Amino acid sequence: MVQELTSNPLFGLILAIGMYLLAHALFQRYPYPVLNPLIVSTIFIILFLLSTGISYDDFYVGGSVLNMLIGPATVALGIPLYHTFHLLKKHYKSILIGIFLGTIVCTFLTGILGVVFHLNEKMIASLMPKSITSAIAIEISGKMGGIPSLTLVFVIVSGIMGAMMAPAIFKWFAITDDIAQGIALGSAAHAVGTSKAIELGAAQGAMAGLAIGVTGAITVFVAPFMFNVIQSFFL
Repeated sequence: MVQELTSNPLFGLILAIGMYLLAHALFQRYPYPVLNPLIVSTIFIILFLLSTGISYDDFYVGGSVLNMLIGPATVALGIPLYHTFHLLKKHYKSILIGIFLGTIVCTFLTGILGVVFHLNEKMIASLMPKSITSAIAIEISGKMGGIPSLTLVFVIVSGIMGAMMAPAIFKWFAITDDIAQGIALGSAAHAVGTSKAIELGAAQGAMAGLAIGVTGAITVFVAPFMFNVIQSFFL
């Protein structure tokens, strides 16, 4: 009976959505950064699987359905961008230059930090695409000789940490411009950061959605090049 239930794709899907809704309700009541719904729901699911003895493979049969929605959800970010297109048209030079330079610096410094902490080439290759959406990051990591599953972990952690720390960073450095906030969240914390940007406002959400696409496109070319540079001069 239990086996039939857990092998049904609806089981993993309902569990994932249910745990997230529970975690989100908790965050609404106690809005502390450490209670980020993604972190809490992940912990809830892990504890549930461990306590019931249900395997991750059984859960993933249904949970993987949510992966299929990453693409459509990313495309849907174009809706707020459409509504704030006037901002993009007015500031497109500073927006694109900021994303381009930020992507280069972030990718290179990530690789250098890997060298400083004596990580091997596979680890560095897995870490360098951490700031872009998972679908693109996994492909880049694999082509550079990294470990895609490890890259996925880095992407998730990067997104959660970025969304958690962004409000404090904006406050400390007096970053009040809507466009700057959105670009920062989208380019550094991908989809998770974009969800936070949408909470801050429509303009922030639109710019974050734009930053996800542009950052991903730039990283496809920049990450392998930077990795080769680091291999040649630092490894």
